[in-house]
Amino acid sequence: MSQIDRVLRSNLRLRHLQLLVALDEFRHLGRAADFLALTQPAVSKMLAEVERMYGVALFTRSTRGTEPTAAGAVAVRFARSVLADHARTHEAVLALDSGAAGRVAVGSMVVAFAELVHGAIARLKASAPGATVLVEEGDLTRLLPRLRVGELDLFVGRLEPGYAAPDLDTEALLQDGMCLICHPEHPLAQGGTPSWEALARLPWVMPPSWASSRVKLIQAFYRHRLESPTDVVETASFLVTFDWVRRQGAIGFVARMVAERYQAEGLLRILPVRLRIELPPVGLITLHGRAPSPTGVQMIQALRATAREFLARRQGAPGERTPMAAGKSIDDSQ
Repeated sequence: MSQIDRVLRSNLRLRHLQLLVALDEFRHLGRAADFLALTQPAVSKMLAEVERMYGVALFTRSTRGTEPTAAGAVAVRFARSVLADHARTHEAVLALDSGAAGRVAVGSMVVAFAELVHGAIARLKASAPGATVLVEEGDLTRLLPRLRVGELDLFVGRLEPGYAAPDLDTEALLQDGMCLICHPEHPLAQGGTPSWEALARLPWVMPPSWASSRVKLIQAFYRHRLESPTDVVETASFLVTFDWVRRQGAIGFVARMVAERYQAEGLLRILPVRLRIELPPVGLITLHGRAPSPTGVQMIQALRATAREFLARRQGAPGERTPMAAGKSIDDSQ
C-alpha cells in the first residue's frame, strides 16, 4: 500500500467527501460553507486538509469562485461514488431494521417512461407498496455520469451504440419507432393526408440537433428533395413538446410508444405518416460489477415483465396497431 493510500484510508472522512461535492456543485467557498452549515474559514481549512492528504491542489481559487483541477475532478467523482454507496447502504440498513421496503433510483428517457417505467413502478408498488422509487428524467449525456457514480441504480432508454462502454451492461427490452403528432383539432387531424411539402412549411417541435432521431428525420425531408422545416423549437422534454403541440399547433416528433398512450386519452393525434427510421432498441443500462439492491432487482424484473406485456398487447392488436387520422397514409420512402 502506498503512503498516500495509508493517509487517505486513515484520515479521509465523509465530511471531506461532502465538501468536495459541495465545492463542485456551488463553485464558491461561501456558498459551499452555507450549504454545509460551516464558516468559510472552516471550509478553507478542511479543503487544505484534503489537499495535503492527496498532495496536490484539487481546486483553484479566484475572485470568480473555485474550479476543480484535473486531479480535483477525479477526486470529486470518487467522492460522489462513495457518498452514493454510503446513502444506499444506510437506506438498506434502515429498511431491514424497520421491516420496510427499500429504494431504487431510476434514470429514464422520455421514450421509456409512459409505458415501461410507469408500468414497472405500478407493478413494483403492487407487490411492495412501501418501496420508494426515485425517477430522474433526462438523456444519456446527463444520466450516465450519475449512473457511473452510483447516484442512479439503473437507466432505461434507447441503447445508443455510441455510448456503449466496458463498464456498462445493457439489455434490450423492446423496439419502438417514432411518429408525428399534432393537436386533435389541428387541420391535419381532420382526415386529410399531409404531404411532405405541407409538413415542411409548418411549425415543429423536434429533438435537439445532436439526437440521432432528429438527424434521421431531417434525412427523411432530404429524401423528398425538401429543406427541413425552419420554424423549429428544439427540446428533449416531452412536456415542452406536448405543450407546444397543444398550444401552438406545432407538429411533434416523438416515440410511438409515448404517442399511443396520449392518443388513447384523446390528448393528441398521430399523423398517418409512416417513418422509415431505424433507431436503437429501448432497454436497460446498469453498471458492470455493481450488484443491484433487492429493490433494484425487483424493479428490473418489473421492467422486463412490463416490456413483455406491452409487446404481447401490441402484437395481439387486430388490424392497424394504432388508430390514425382517416385517409391514406404517406411513407417517407416514397
